[in-house]
Amino acid sequence: MEPEQDEVDRIVSAWRAERGDLDFSPMDVLSRVDRLSHHLDRARREAFGRTDIEPWEWDVLSALRRAGEPYRLSPKQLLQQTLVSSGTMTNRIDRLRERGLVERSADPTDRRGVLVTLTEEGRTRVDAAITRLIDSEAELLGSLTPTEQRRLASLLRRLLISFDGKA
Repeated sequence: MEPEQDEVDRIVSAWRAERGDLDFSPMDVLSRVDRLSHHLDRARREAFGRTDIEPWEWDVLSALRRAGEPYRLSPKQLLQQTLVSSGTMTNRIDRLRERGLVERSADPTDRRGVLVTLTEEGRTRVDAAITRLIDSEAELLGSLTPTEQRRLASLLRRLLISFDGKA
């Protein structure tokens, strides 16, 4: 019995028929990763939307939540975790402050420094979002056994490390 085919199989098969001189194995893998990223993006937007936060807000709020009590980081630390420009981060912090999800305060150890702290409302939202996100992501991976999920995570980690090392 032949394994079930997906759309990538059909696309790659058509390309092989037209360009048999090329090795399409990278497309076999990365086209699937690309298609899966669309499903993940949709699941994340739904999880965040149900808690009234945007994906960009999630990046900042989750970085603060992961920092642990007192859920406070400097803008520089937030930049390192979210990989955006300082101007973008300043704008994001301002918008989150306006929504009551973070507070900005002077750094007691550095007169020129600023600290960003997650508010109770921000913590409530980020906690609800992570719960919904984990449920959605578990559903996306539901067709794989736990062993297969660990194997896939290991392979993707190795691939990602090779890319991050080039950055």
